[in-house]
Amino acid sequence: MAQPLEGLIRSLPDYPKKGIIFRDITTLLQSPSGFRQAVDEMVQPFAGSGIGCVAGIEARGFILGGAVAHQLSVGFVAIRKKGKLPWQTLSVEYELEYGSDEVEIHTDSFEPGQKVLIVDDLIATGGTACAAVQLVRQAGAEVVGASFVIDLPDLGGREKLAAMDVPVRTLISFEGG
Repeated sequence: MAQPLEGLIRSLPDYPKKGIIFRDITTLLQSPSGFRQAVDEMVQPFAGSGIGCVAGIEARGFILGGAVAHQLSVGFVAIRKKGKLPWQTLSVEYELEYGSDEVEIHTDSFEPGQKVLIVDDLIATGGTACAAVQLVRQAGAEVVGASFVIDLPDLGGREKLAAMDVPVRTLISFEGG
């Protein structure tokens, strides 16, 4: 029987800075049944859609994305922060609240036209997720969806992905960011 996943998320007020409530999924990952349920629910809407690869966003997206890729019997591509990949890369820079950041993949990460599912633990403002979509598309692949455990709807990331024609699956929403 499915359990409410919200109870497996640890909420830490004022972390990493005052006014932020950090949503910690490590407690979810520690629960064998909760982890399995989350992965199953992240996969479900995309099963049978011809996905050829899962792309996970650094770092918790690696854990979840690897499990989702295994469940779908497809390969996994790591979307990394700039400077972490050892070979030729494609990169996309994106804006943060203060400054910018950059994500990269290897140039040979996807086959042309390959259907890709993007996975991460949380969608907030959407900056990193939108950069991941741009990166996959820059590589010549097709983003068929994005799957997250947590949505912070007040921060608008889901709407930004929808504006890019990316279907979004989230399992839990926490109001107020």
